[in-house]
Amino acid sequence: MPVRHEFTYALQATQNWVSDLAWRLRWQDRERVFLALIATLHALRDCLGRDEAVYMGAHLPALLRGFYYESWHPGRRAIARNRNSFLDRIHDGVHRDPAVDPEEIARSVLGQLADRLSAAEIEEAKAATPRVLHDLWPA
Repeated sequence: MPVRHEFTYALQATQNWVSDLAWRLRWQDRERVFLALIATLHALRDCLGRDEAVYMGAHLPALLRGFYYESWHPGRRAIARNRNSFLDRIHDGVHRDPAVDPEEIARSVLGQLADRLSAAEIEEAKAATPRVLHDLWPA
């Protein structure tokens, strides 16, 4: 596939993710949606082990995958000690906007992942996250 087509496809795939999340959150501001998506993906990535984080990244569209890996240090694992630290990380990513519910964002992004991965892959991803976050994944 020519580079131009690969870029167009990657851009469209990322826009599809943003559109899906905008619909789930019922938000109109696509920039805020994008910030919420990246913040959640970073929070998720950083509470996974290296292999699990790479596995999750492999399931993202190419452009989104680049943002996912941005500023990642595989040797440094920031384990979510509790649910609040995970949700605070998401809230920080959307500039602590008081109109934003980080738990709603987390549930929506994890729902997106669940819709795009097989049931077995989702169970693996859920099992790889700290137990305190398991109830954020769709049932």
